[in-house]
Amino acid sequence: MTKITYITAEGTPYEVESPNGSSVMEAAIRNGIPGIDADCGGACACATCHVYVDDAWLEVVGEPDAMEEDMLDFAYDVQPNSRLSCQIRVRDEINGLVVRLPERQG
Repeated sequence: MTKITYITAEGTPYEVESPNGSSVMEAAIRNGIPGIDADCGGACACATCHVYVDDAWLEVVGEPDAMEEDMLDFAYDVQPNSRLSCQIRVRDEINGLVVRLPERQG
């Protein structure tokens, strides 16, 4: 199991464990993390699972692909470390990942 910490816009941390192969968005939905809407269910067709990847994890998580970058255009308050959590796969290398949630979803 891989540990992921979600920090709300208000600063409340939620630490969860998720099996490898799922997405960071799926882990949030399964664990009732507030602030992840996931309207499209993980199809990279909306921007309601927008997160900010902690700077320490940017290299490990990697860059968004072209389709994800297009969808990020619809997200609220996009930053250089913005990602759609549906596009981040849970794997051993991201054990301990920290993501922050925007004030609202786009």
